[in-house]
Parts: sequence; structure tokens; C-alpha cells
Amino acid sequence: MLVNLKDVLIPAKKKHYAVGLFNAVNLELARGIISAAESTGSPVIMGTAEVLLPYGPLEEVSYYLIPMAKKANVPVVIHLDHGLKKETCLKALELGFSSIMYDCSTDSYEENVKKVKEMADIAHSYGATIEGELGHVGDNPDSAEGDSHMEDPGKFFTDPKMAKDYVEKTGVDALAIAVGNAHGAYKLPPKLDFERIRIIANTVDIPLVLHGGSGLTDNDFKCAIREGISKVNIFTDINVAAVKAEFEKFSSMEKGLIDLIPAAVEAVKQESMKKMKLFGSDGKVRDFSAADAVHEGLTSAEKDRIVRLVTAEIQKYLREK
Repeated sequence: MLVNLKDVLIPAKKKHYAVGLFNAVNLELARGIISAAESTGSPVIMGTAEVLLPYGPLEEVSYYLIPMAKKANVPVVIHLDHGLKKETCLKALELGFSSIMYDCSTDSYEENVKKVKEMADIAHSYGATIEGELGHVGDNPDSAEGDSHMEDPGKFFTDPKMAKDYVEKTGVDALAIAVGNAHGAYKLPPKLDFERIRIIANTVDIPLVLHGGSGLTDNDFKCAIREGISKVNIFTDINVAAVKAEFEKFSSMEKGLIDLIPAAVEAVKQESMKKMKLFGSDGKVRDFSAADAVHEGLTSAEKDRIVRLVTAEIQKYLREK
């Protein structure tokens, strides 16, 4: 069932577990992720990022992501991660993505607030949710998700007081924070600022997001979630697992692509299941906040959009009187 971030992250925040976002730039990745979620009874967030669009164009990715989400027997959010351009975010919403992230973290604070506030209003009119980023999450060498290598990442850590102001002014539904995390495979053990996570979680009333989850230790994840993280982004780990499985399967030139596909799907499934269990989201399908809406034939995202459309029409009518 297709849902939005609020549907899965509000229960996660209340009950202190996290829901994983797994990028799926092809069908093998998507099949493995969905299979893992259904096998573990876990809500899941699946999508792509703007920097990954060369490997799977947004429109083409939407052709399988959205139908798979609607067909799944667990809640699935279809999310555009790190939307860097307004046009990309708008296209994702038009295609039916139920959630977007508009990453303006490299802009000035004032510009970040202005641009994300505008996009939040648009996303909400679609019944979709929006994630913002304050501070800036950098990238490890060879990261597929970006190329912002910072000499001193600590200068870009999220300030708790600014976080509160940012959330109030923009109306975002989730906030990605910079606390020593980075995209891609870590070359050196990261040092997450767990106290900063706890302070921010106690300062803002929306779910917090940890980017750069691949390569963190189990203990890092457990501590981060305990202190207030409700969403964890994963790509490198499942990406590498798929390739490793294909290499192991490709023992001779007599193999064809169809010999490799099942191995990749299974590897992605197993790696995703590990993360879901580690994050504590396994079996949490029972916490799904849109269950009542689904029984009525509508998800909460669809209900939100209908309410907003009706409200807009009423306001238009009153102005014209």
C-alpha cells in the first residue's frame, strides 16, 4: 500500500524504532526491498535520489516503484531523496511519489527556509510529505550519492536551536540532520554525535533522519535510534551486496543475465532484512497509522490531499463572494 512519511515515521518516533529508506534504481533492487519488507512485516521507504537518475531516469523508475508500492501488503513510501532542483521535486510529485526531500542544505539558512517552505506547501497539496536538511551531510570518497567532501564536517553539524526554527518556518514532515554521518562507504570509523541527536530530538516534534547509514556499526545504529532517529537511509550496502552476488554467480561466459538476476534480488533482500531487524521495524506493520483509512479504501495521503483540495475550493468560493 502506498503511504507517506508521516504514516510510517510518526509511529516509529513514538515507539523508538526506525524505518529504512532503500534506494532502488532498477527492478532487482526494488524486488529485493519489497520482498524483505513483506517477509519481515516491516514498513519501508523506497525510492531514488537526484544524483542516481543517470542510472534510472525518474519517470522510468516511477513505472515500477509506484505500482509495486500499491500492490505490497506492507506500507511503502515512494520517496525522492536529495531532490536538488525544484523541477525534479515537482516532477516526482506529478509522477505520484508520495514523499520528496528538497535538499537546500548548501544554500544560506534564509534561502533554505524560503525554498523548502514553498516546496512543502506544494508537496502537501499533493497529499505528499517532505523532508528537509539542516546542516550538511557530506560524502565519503567514491560516494554514488554526491561529491561534497568537507575538510571539517563539524562546522556543518546541525544546530538544535536552528533546527527548531527551521521546522516551524518550513513545515517539513521530517528533518535530516548532520551529526558526523556521510554518504557512501566510510574509509575511517565515523564518530556520531549522539548527544546532538538527543538534543535535537527533544527540541523538534518531527521525526529525524540519518543519512549515510551504510557502513555504520550495529551499535551506531542502535544508539542513534535510541537517541531519536526515526529514518535511516541505506544504499551502498544493498548496492554492493547485489554486485557481489552477481560476481559469485558469474562463474563462466556461459551464464546469461537471467542467471544473475535472482542472485541480485536475493542478496538485496537479505541485506535489507538485516537492516530492518536492526532498526527494529520488523513486525511493526501493526503500528501503521493509516490502517483505518486503508479499510475505507483511502490512504491517509489520499485523504490529506482531498481535504486540502476541498479547503482550497471553499476558500476560493469565499473570496469570490
